[in-house]
Amino acid sequence: MTQWTLGIIGGSGLYEIEGLEERREETVETPWGAPSDTLVRGRIGDVELVFLPRHGKGHRLTPTGVPYRANIAALKAAGVTDVLSISACGSLKEQYVPGHFVAVDQFIDRTVARESTFFGPGMVAHVSMARPVCSRLSELAGDAAASVGVEMHRGGTYLAMEGPQFSSLAESKLYRQWGCDVIGMTAMPEAKLAREAELPYATLAMVTDYDCWREEEEAVSVTNVLEIMGQNSALARQAVVRLAEMLADRPRTPSPDGIDTCLDHALITAPAARDPAMLAKLQVIAGRALGG
Repeated sequence: MTQWTLGIIGGSGLYEIEGLEERREETVETPWGAPSDTLVRGRIGDVELVFLPRHGKGHRLTPTGVPYRANIAALKAAGVTDVLSISACGSLKEQYVPGHFVAVDQFIDRTVARESTFFGPGMVAHVSMARPVCSRLSELAGDAAASVGVEMHRGGTYLAMEGPQFSSLAESKLYRQWGCDVIGMTAMPEAKLAREAELPYATLAMVTDYDCWREEEEAVSVTNVLEIMGQNSALARQAVVRLAEMLADRPRTPSPDGIDTCLDHALITAPAARDPAMLAKLQVIAGRALGG
């Protein structure tokens, strides 16, 4: 058992929360370059929190331009034990109303222009993504959000699109036919990389609009999204505080889904064929499994 160190990936306003003690910033470099911005560390009670603005302060980075590998590697190097993603999304279902939150538990990855793995030539690994979020962290995050007055939906499929443009009407209708619940631009490859780094990961998706399938509604626009995001962000900050308070009451044990040791069953390359340079690069995210 160990203490929780909770990584929070989301908007740059998330770490401006009341009650964050010992606030400090850390500049981090990783073998995959610099993360989106400096890490902001702080404490709520006995729980350490590490915040990372996904798009950088001031929202400088497009969804495609986010350095996902560097972000996850930086959190891993910072001693984070679990990662909570908080991000805006569009709704693909009537019952997921703008202002609601969704504790996502499945993803469909439609991104095409992003590096989605830490591994490669000289060290190959295949992690399971059948259940891509940590069931414990997702449940706790949902409980925390519900306790501060959020209208929560438990479970849902998130369609990750490339962006930065919003969907066409035909695409939006297609994703509804697939059974998707929400649509966003940032959960992939973030969730895949967190799994490769053996970091339990969960997503709270904040619904900002109905995408464009609901033709009686005004088509999604940045103005509409920002208005709802402002309302959601205050609730998200409260949920983070509540989650930290909940975690303080329980010692951390490994994820019940086996995520902390998932690389034990994923490394494929024979020891004699492993590239020393690649192994050195991977130490920050896979040192436990590689014996570094």
